[in-house]
Amino acid sequence: MSFTETTTTSWFSRLKGALIKILVGFILLVACIWLLFWNEGRSVKTYRALVEGAGLVVSLDNGSVDPANDGRLVHISGPVKPVGVPQDDMLGISAEGAAGLERIVEMYQWAESSQSETRKQLGGSEETVTTYSYRKEWSRDEISSGSFRQPGHDNPRKPVADARFSVPSATIGAFSIEGRAVARLGEERTVPLGAAEASRLGEAVSLGKPVSVVAGAAVFSLNPQDPQIGDIRIRFERSDVSEASFVGAQRGTGLVPYKTTNGRELFLSEAGISDAAAMFDAAQSENTIITWAVRIGGLIGLLVGFAFILSIFGVVADIVPFVGSIVRFGTTAIALILTLLVGPAVIAIAWIAYRPLVAIAVLAAGIALAAGILYLRRGKGAAPATAPA
Repeated sequence: MSFTETTTTSWFSRLKGALIKILVGFILLVACIWLLFWNEGRSVKTYRALVEGAGLVVSLDNGSVDPANDGRLVHISGPVKPVGVPQDDMLGISAEGAAGLERIVEMYQWAESSQSETRKQLGGSEETVTTYSYRKEWSRDEISSGSFRQPGHDNPRKPVADARFSVPSATIGAFSIEGRAVARLGEERTVPLGAAEASRLGEAVSLGKPVSVVAGAAVFSLNPQDPQIGDIRIRFERSDVSEASFVGAQRGTGLVPYKTTNGRELFLSEAGISDAAAMFDAAQSENTIITWAVRIGGLIGLLVGFAFILSIFGVVADIVPFVGSIVRFGTTAIALILTLLVGPAVIAIAWIAYRPLVAIAVLAAGIALAAGILYLRRGKGAAPATAPA
């Protein structure tokens, strides 16, 4: 099910859009420069906090709680025992022995997808041919049909929301851990619903449709084999944790985030039995991955920002489409060059601000290397050729 729409944008409208893009581009540049600078500071502070924590942490036997360790950074690990039962009070579903329970609600909805092809016209205008396609699908997210291009594909509001439930707490030996922290570590497994549970859901949720069980899920539909827009499917997943390891500040019999000297909070958790050194190594690796992910995202943002600022030249040149294509190729190359200059410069300045000694050492090494190469090149050039006697 699809339809095609053709729109034409005049050269003056494109020029106006390019001027707006310039403003957006400058905003994007400022935001990405701040992001890159902030990210280096976040990375350094996290690294130092983890190094500090790795040098202070004490691994404890979970069999007893020593008041002398109150306030200290400690590491515990062992079998996990949930205290209580996670339960969806609204729908009356529980998971005995689990640390957490999740309600997953899907609705049968219309979804829109589009594919566009833009052609440049002589005089600078653009003709865009867009094909919109519509399909029906089960979706956990509520798809808003208000922005659909073609009417007649209306989605109702999702009558029941997703939700997460966890036990109040769980124990590892003599220690108590906050329930949500434990539930996040669990392995997700489906809670199959039976006829009795489906009947209870039908009583709790009045949707005006019969409920039946399909593949362990409760489906509210007149015909589950031929669902209609607005039909609801509810399923549950439980979070089970057999063993876990934690690093945090001991407070009474529990663990809370530990505040390091630079103000960062440390609270590490991992499913299974893991020693403190391995947990800190994993946290450092995660910090490195996050740092590079933000760096790459920031550089891409800079590239888009510069491209937006320079896009007006391509629009102006599009009066003759062939010339516009050449200009856009050039502005893209310039945007890439500017990104490769500004991005690393911002990161370098941040290093000088947050890691002055390391930055100076790297800069000195680079200068020394460059000077050495220059010296060798001059030496070779100055060496006279020896003529045979």
